[in-house]
Amino acid sequence: MKQIPTLEAADVRKILDAAQAEALAQQWNVSIAVVDNGAQLLGFLRLDGAAPLSAKIAVGKANTAAISRKESKFYEEVVKGGRTAFLSVPELVVLEGGVPILVDGQCIGAVGVSGVRSDQDAQVARAGIKALADAHGLNITL
Repeated sequence: MKQIPTLEAADVRKILDAAQAEALAQQWNVSIAVVDNGAQLLGFLRLDGAAPLSAKIAVGKANTAAISRKESKFYEEVVKGGRTAFLSVPELVVLEGGVPILVDGQCIGAVGVSGVRSDQDAQVARAGIKALADAHGLNITL
């Protein structure tokens, strides 16, 4: 039987704080969502000025990354490559900005960000994940 680490409340706070710091440093108004490996919402933050729609998109990106164990960008590229059938997959968000948290190859959750360009959303998500890795000395794939 495999044992995998799980995100605790303090970990979620660390991710949100670091992601928020990155967004504020860049002057980006975004929404940030953190989910567990089953795509259950653990933490959420909508920065001042972020559009209400960004909240739903951020959660969707996080869910997509968690349940697929892939960055949501993967699906964006698949659709851009002509596989438009992926647009019909329920609850799949095909926009970059959802990043899974992979520890030693195991998904323990994901971060989704929305509000600016998709690559910028992913930058904010990765900043949160990096803070978690640095705090615990984890081998997290980014």
